[in-house]
Amino acid sequence: MMANSPADILVELENAVATCPLNRCDRILQGILQLLTGSRDRSQELLANVVDGVLLRLVERVEATALIQLGAALAELKVAPPETLRRLASHDDPDIACPVLLKSQALSASDLETIAISSSERQQLAIATRAFIEPPLTETLIRHGGRTVHLALISNAGAGFSEAAYVALVERCASDDELTRALALRPSTPDPVLRKLLAASPPPNVRAAPKTPSVSPPQAGAPTAQKLPSAAAYASARPEIVALNRIGKLNDSTVNRFAIRGETANLFTALSVLSGTPIEIVEHVMTDDDCEGLVMACRASRLNWQTTVAILSNRRGTRLSFAERERAQHLFESLLLSTSQWTVRWGEIAANAKESCRGHRGAKVGVSR
Repeated sequence: MMANSPADILVELENAVATCPLNRCDRILQGILQLLTGSRDRSQELLANVVDGVLLRLVERVEATALIQLGAALAELKVAPPETLRRLASHDDPDIACPVLLKSQALSASDLETIAISSSERQQLAIATRAFIEPPLTETLIRHGGRTVHLALISNAGAGFSEAAYVALVERCASDDELTRALALRPSTPDPVLRKLLAASPPPNVRAAPKTPSVSPPQAGAPTAQKLPSAAAYASARPEIVALNRIGKLNDSTVNRFAIRGETANLFTALSVLSGTPIEIVEHVMTDDDCEGLVMACRASRLNWQTTVAILSNRRGTRLSFAERERAQHLFESLLLSTSQWTVRWGEIAANAKESCRGHRGAKVGVSR
């Protein structure tokens, strides 16, 4: 009697699975999983192809919990039954599909692109958070995904962005501040893209930063105490201030306008970023009656004299006297950059600022280190 061919045996096995009781299907599925995951000394590719047809039959007959377990196990394999893997990855149930989409190295780029086009947001998010994403797949997700998917791609360091992907994202950023901020802060975003993102809107009006009202001139001749920005104002201002600095737009012109318009959170944060000093030191020199510390902070920030005098003139709602201006200018012109930076960051001014903050402001400081 002639033995049946391997193909005939597989057909018989598939037919047997199609008619066996459901509890037997679960046991067969468990056995195949053990075979696949414990076959490190056998040909993975051959074994995966051999059991693929049987698994496809089983997928049609077992419960969702068994499919979730199957998908999670197959997602860990470098070589997996191809048709079964695609079936699970494109499943309508996100609990079944997402573990496969997130982890499986056996899915091809073509498989992932096809699924990304037709799947729901949750499946697209799983693809967008894979450890490595080729640029064409990134483009597909940008075209067919929503805002949440775009943010996930931007925050994924393993996602490759082509020029076309950046162009598509910049278009979507036009009406979305959060998307703009996220793309501007992505470390690998090219400078030309950053310029396109930020050039459209005037730098001084950092979108999310609350603006501190201008202080009215004092009634009795005494300087009006400057109201310090809140922690939330600093947290809101800092991302775009850092982004402006990255592309060289945090310059004299920008800082000058912050000062003139009374955009205190933006101004304080800009000085902190440019001088490399904590925000509490900037607050200290901005509110100190003596202008020496503030002049040093401006010099440490590489600002010119015109910007420095604008900051001095607008910090308390009072104009500088001629004598104060002369003294400040003499100090500014005589200071070395290195001396100013050292004094503001680590010298007496920094020490006084920290001591003052410990005594008067407690836990409020440390907002934007």
